[in-house]
Amino acid sequence: MTARIFFGGMATMPDINNPLIVQSDRSMLLEVDHELFDACRAAISRFAELEKSPEYLHTYRVTPLSLWNAASSGMNAEEIVAALEQYSRYPVPKNVIAEVREQISRYGKVKLIKEDDGTLLIISNERAFLNEIAMHRNVQPFIEGRRGDSIIVKKQYRGHIKQALIKIGYPVEDLAGYDEGAKYGFNFRGTTLSGKTFGMRDYQRKSVEVFHASGSREGGSGVIVLPCGAGKTIVGIGVMQIVGAQTLILVTNTLSIRQWKNEILDKTDIPEEDIGEYSGEKKEIKPITIATYNIITHRKKKDGDFTHFDIFSANNWGLIVYDEVHLLPAPVFRMTSELQAKRRLGLTATLVREDGLEEDVFSLIGPKKYDVPWKDLERSAFIATAKCIEIRVDLDEELRTRYGIADDREKYRLASENPDKIKVIERILEEHGRINVLIIGQYLDQLDKLAAHFNFPLITGKTPLPEREFLYAGFRTGKVPCLIVSRVANFSIDLPDASVAIQVSGTFGSRQEEAQRLGRVLRPKPDDNMAYFYSLVSRDTTEERFGQNRQLFLTEQGYEYQIFTFEQYRELAGTAKATILSR
Repeated sequence: MTARIFFGGMATMPDINNPLIVQSDRSMLLEVDHELFDACRAAISRFAELEKSPEYLHTYRVTPLSLWNAASSGMNAEEIVAALEQYSRYPVPKNVIAEVREQISRYGKVKLIKEDDGTLLIISNERAFLNEIAMHRNVQPFIEGRRGDSIIVKKQYRGHIKQALIKIGYPVEDLAGYDEGAKYGFNFRGTTLSGKTFGMRDYQRKSVEVFHASGSREGGSGVIVLPCGAGKTIVGIGVMQIVGAQTLILVTNTLSIRQWKNEILDKTDIPEEDIGEYSGEKKEIKPITIATYNIITHRKKKDGDFTHFDIFSANNWGLIVYDEVHLLPAPVFRMTSELQAKRRLGLTATLVREDGLEEDVFSLIGPKKYDVPWKDLERSAFIATAKCIEIRVDLDEELRTRYGIADDREKYRLASENPDKIKVIERILEEHGRINVLIIGQYLDQLDKLAAHFNFPLITGKTPLPEREFLYAGFRTGKVPCLIVSRVANFSIDLPDASVAIQVSGTFGSRQEEAQRLGRVLRPKPDDNMAYFYSLVSRDTTEERFGQNRQLFLTEQGYEYQIFTFEQYRELAGTAKATILSR
């Protein structure tokens, strides 16, 4: 007897030709070579996480966090179940449907509110939830007791209790509101200082509105996820304007401070004297202050106090913006747990964290509020169309022998620094020309050798800031056609003219880094709007295996890696570009 499935008010049957297999362990197998692959991936990626992406079957998993993020973005259980049933080849296991409904129901069932007298309360319509919460040992340090059907929270522990509750399976909807902060209004320019007509794109405006939620308690904290090149800085400035308050912006490095400042000056009427820099070089507190994570986490000795923690109370901030929120260092998490009365905006291209602290981003910054698939923006030409290519390079006999007797860490380094990668770079440069090319790597010795061999300028963490700015500016104008960069270029640099990136080594299996590095070439291009992202890996080594993990996040976004051996790529002399584009 064939099972019948009901959704959307209609009875339907599972279709044996559908692309998705939903399993009782909450994993899902999605067939790649299927006409409904793109539509199905777009639907399930809103509430499931990609785990593995080999050639023919991708594995997704439904988790509590993925479901809570879906709930916070407005999805309900019936929409999720309907999507599963629409694309599933077989009947969706009943325990999966039950889990979806249970976890979705948990988001918002426990709320944090503030009484008129300032008392913080945990409330719920489910008395059993409250009893379990009140008795849990991980929660008890942060509560004072009960008030009727509510739990009284110690005022200074608003963030701590949210962290504790999410870890025991009760995501809190924080409706306790925010301090308004000192007012600060400004306007966008219709024409930028550089003379270009300016207006926010539809998705940028929508993300601002979703975050703000008309100023209600439901808005005011959360994360906006947009690919590199899609204008996350513009979204941040848009939120600053709609909130209309003095703002603290936290960024990854001093160069990012300058880029944020330049964007603010170019596109708003905020005067330069109202923008402060708080870094190793300057200590300015202004209505709009931009500070680095490094200076925030500085302390004179390992176990000492954070020297500059007072920046959080130096002004009556109405908004704190966390740029590249996926990179938040642990001390900033701890500081943020005490800043829950401030509106908080996280900006990122990916919420993936290799340390598994996505739950802390959810509880302390806020849930994912808005996300746009990268391929959607590519189709609209808001970001470049990117081709991802992996070229596998053999180790020579001597290096293979050294590799065979090395320990795991040394194996990875030997594979990453394979000298024969130079030959591959030479061939890629022959194909694409020596203009608008970034070579990105992890190991400084390797990058020094590449810089000497190709006579390209090199930027590392030791490069003085004025020299970095000079070289980046030269790259934008074409005076510096090629750059070699270390990990400092993984994030928060604006290189709109980069059209080819060659990754020669990376941080083990970091999906986060892979996404950021592709982002270096995604900014839209004036002509064919094409970008090429090459990864060079040593064949049959740990680097190749780690590379498969690095590609996971981009695979979820719809990117496919074309894989060549060096011999295959070399044989395409003069036709490699055309071959890549035709696939």
